[in-house]
Amino acid sequence: MKLVCPECKNEVDLVNYPSLEVENIIECDMCGITLMVTDMEGENVLTEIVDEGK
Repeated sequence: MKLVCPECKNEVDLVNYPSLEVENIIECDMCGITLMVTDMEGENVLTEIVDEGK
């Protein structure tokens, strides 16, 4: 699966989230923004911003 951070545009490493599901919370390891999974379309993970981060 692939997730590109909407804030810093880097790919988020999903290795720490092996069983990703809708409503899971993910933190971007580059900018610290917190995202909630809203949907998964094929290989893409769709999210919305929960917290702007650091």
